[in-house]
Amino acid sequence: MNKGESISALRKAVFLDRDGTINEERNYLHRIEDFAFIPGVPLAIRRLNQAGFLVIVVTNQSGVARGYFELADVERLHEHVACRLASEQAYVDGFFICPHHPEAGIGHLRRQCDCRKGAPGLLLQAAEQLHVDLSQSFMVGDKNADMEAGRRAGCTPLLVMTGYGSETARSIDPAIGRFASLVEAVDFILRQDGSESVTA
Repeated sequence: MNKGESISALRKAVFLDRDGTINEERNYLHRIEDFAFIPGVPLAIRRLNQAGFLVIVVTNQSGVARGYFELADVERLHEHVACRLASEQAYVDGFFICPHHPEAGIGHLRRQCDCRKGAPGLLLQAAEQLHVDLSQSFMVGDKNADMEAGRRAGCTPLLVMTGYGSETARSIDPAIGRFASLVEAVDFILRQDGSESVTA
């Protein structure tokens, strides 16, 4: 947020984990042909767009640090995701990527960073660039790291049972909301926001 920018100028956002939340979990996904949306996700994102939320993807991609694929491969996949969403009249306002790993990384990518979830760095970076009111925003994901990143950034964390969600549910704060998928999480967000009537 720029100095002197009023809180009223800030926007609400829904931060989304990628693998296991938006798309079906694949180990170190980077090939377009392996990408598949979890059912209902494009419509859920469109409903957030229509309700005035920024939709921001925040994703750990340690496969880059490990040398399994290049950052350019991740970016190409995200271009594909954007095109697929556009065909459903939906869009993501920004993709934010952490390519680091503290132990397994190669060269300069092997480091302790502040952007690898559960650190809040990706969310804080997105909030600065896109003028987000974190206190009015949500972080939706399937892993403990997503919940921790959201909590530390000042967002409301929401767990989905897709991906690793069912496993994560056994170890996280029982007060965190749990939802079958992003579809149900968006239903909850729009109810909280008073936007229940926002549909396709």
